[in-house]
Amino acid sequence: MKARRNESSKKPRCGGAVAAWLLVPLLVLVLLKTDCLLQVTPRLDCERVRQGQQLVDVAKLKDADPTPKTPDSATEAPRSHALSDEIAGHSIDAIKDLKHEKDSLAMKAAIDGSLRSSDVAAPRSKLSCNFSSKRMNTCAMEGDVRMHGKSGSFYVVAVSDDSYRPENGTVVIRPYPRKWEKWSMLTVREVTIHSGAAAAAPPRCTVRHDVPVVVFSTGAYSRNFFHSMTDIVIPLFNTAREYDGQVQLVATDYKHKWITQFRHILAALSVYPVIDFDADETVRCFPSARVGVEGHAELRIIPALSRKGYTMTDFRDFLRSAYSLKRAWTTPANRSSGQRPRLVMVLRRKSRSLTNEAEAIATATEVGFEVVAAGPEMVANMAEFAEVVSSCDVMVGVHGAGLTNMVFLPNNGTVMQIIPWGGLRWNCFTELGLPVPEMGIRYVEYEATAEETTLKDVYPRDHVVFTDPLAIHKKGFDPVYEIFLEGQNVTLDIDRFRGAMQQIYQSVTIA
Repeated sequence: MKARRNESSKKPRCGGAVAAWLLVPLLVLVLLKTDCLLQVTPRLDCERVRQGQQLVDVAKLKDADPTPKTPDSATEAPRSHALSDEIAGHSIDAIKDLKHEKDSLAMKAAIDGSLRSSDVAAPRSKLSCNFSSKRMNTCAMEGDVRMHGKSGSFYVVAVSDDSYRPENGTVVIRPYPRKWEKWSMLTVREVTIHSGAAAAAPPRCTVRHDVPVVVFSTGAYSRNFFHSMTDIVIPLFNTAREYDGQVQLVATDYKHKWITQFRHILAALSVYPVIDFDADETVRCFPSARVGVEGHAELRIIPALSRKGYTMTDFRDFLRSAYSLKRAWTTPANRSSGQRPRLVMVLRRKSRSLTNEAEAIATATEVGFEVVAAGPEMVANMAEFAEVVSSCDVMVGVHGAGLTNMVFLPNNGTVMQIIPWGGLRWNCFTELGLPVPEMGIRYVEYEATAEETTLKDVYPRDHVVFTDPLAIHKKGFDPVYEIFLEGQNVTLDIDRFRGAMQQIYQSVTIA
């Protein structure tokens, strides 16, 4: 009886075990179809499996793939044996599903690869332009950007929907910040930017750059030092400085003499040689580009308008670094110890020259200054003259481009502008007086009287030149330039000049 009870008790258990094993394939199939696998842990967490912890997924298949890939490769790897061992024996259907998904991914990869190999960028590019400024038009590009200087062209390939969409797909920029002077801008070469349909068949890249490009012009007034600074150098600093040297500069209207003269500044802005846009036959591809430079005002940076918030103090610090100028600040000279503050007098030779410059130099010396007489031959060597100016406390000169060298004065230095006769005070102050405080230096004016101009030897005292000089201004710039700028020299009233020098001397010395 006992044996029978034992035998009969075993049968139900055996039958139950058999039934359970028969249900295993069905259970595995259900789990696979619901994208879940039974884990070693007692809790079945399907959500965690969906988030990337399942044993069977595309990422794992890719990781297990021993076949090396290139961006254009769509070859499927053989199935990993280790992965197969990890999957339950009844998961063949799941592997087929995953294989189908991997085939789909491989097909997409093949499509992307063909785009790359056909030289068309997969990501969308973007073009944005700003025409709101009085001084300049600028355009910025990013993505697939191609430049062909010889034809004066940029191509922005496959632009995004939020890009600027110019009429006919092209926009023209003259990269010089003086756009209100139409006759001047006509001397600056056009750069044409093609986008959208106009860039549907761009030239293939022959050289690829991994840094941005900034395009500027060395045309128009580049022979004049004031205009070189206010129209080219300061705007170029404002535009390219943010890249910390990792930017390619490209010049239209390329002038080798200008590039040589300003080589220290250009080398401080970019570690690469400047490219001559007009002569460049290469199709160059860049990750981004800026055509046109950011100019705000005459010899000034307006921080609120600067994309990076630069100031003229930042610019002057940059100049000191570019020319390795050691003297950042002036130190008051001690009068009691016999120290003499250093004064540089900028001398002109053709127009607006000092007819009694020897007396002026002697007077400044008598007041207590050590005077450096700087004629055109000294001013012409920019690097050497920058060191001379940096060594001085005061600069004096008649209104003209030479006074622009005040950018090299140390902080707290002083510049005195001698304004010629002819109602020129507003013009002279706007160009060379207004910017001075923003540079951290002091400004003094000396306005010549009718007795101090050589025009008294040309025109009678009852002439409009003396009775109403502003009436000549109303006739336009040409007569003002011919009469008051190019047509006169200055003979200083030495007693009056001495008084001005004494005031400056007191401000730059201590007892």
